[in-house]
Amino acid sequence: MIRSVRLTLLDLQVVYAGPVVSWPREMLQRTTSALEPLANASEARAMKAYMKDIAPFLGIRSNERRRALHAAWRGVRAPTSDELGETGLMLAGKLEREFSYAAYDLIARYVEVADETFLIEYMQDLLVTKPWWDTVDGLGTAGVSPLCRRFDAFDIVWQWSRSQNLWLNRAAIQHQRAGSATPTSSSSWNRATPLDVARVLRRQGHWMGASRPRPIGCALGATLLARTPRAWPRRGSRSQRGLGTS
Repeated sequence: MIRSVRLTLLDLQVVYAGPVVSWPREMLQRTTSALEPLANASEARAMKAYMKDIAPFLGIRSNERRRALHAAWRGVRAPTSDELGETGLMLAGKLEREFSYAAYDLIARYVEVADETFLIEYMQDLLVTKPWWDTVDGLGTAGVSPLCRRFDAFDIVWQWSRSQNLWLNRAAIQHQRAGSATPTSSSSWNRATPLDVARVLRRQGHWMGASRPRPIGCALGATLLARTPRAWPRRGSRSQRGLGTS
């Protein structure tokens, strides 16, 4: 009986030693503690000017940021899909741009835990949070393309391509590069037309605050146009190409 009481008191001591910190809060603290000491004012001014004053910067170069985050995140358990998404949104909501970069670094690190709802529940909000080409393309590489390859995400990407939001358009276009254009549902992609592709490219004409319209990237646009349904069916089955099974 005495032994039992002693164990109970020890248990209580552990329970009340301090508040339990959630995974998102812990990662936010670890990330902030890792990045803020590396701030460089002169680099920050140059980065802010280069990125058209989209946000303040701490002034940390990419390699330095990734090394610091790798060390800060070492030994942390893997999150759930919701924990990953919530943390990404918390990081993207901070003022300095490096925290938005940390959001897609974190997603890239743990993308395997993201479930099929992650794109619509979290990624869409991340794409339109202080959006510019740097974060939209980074999120595309870290999360959009890997998740589209894993899940049948055609309907989501189709909605983004037809959205009035230019950055969702860009995410849909950016997903088509580097071999990511293989449709998740070949028959569904037959709904796309060259006019749909041209409309999105035209809407993205004003890029990076240019004084004159210019394309968002000739290689990106050419890749998308080359992979409209006229080209895709060559990689599908006979039934997907509308040739029947005979």
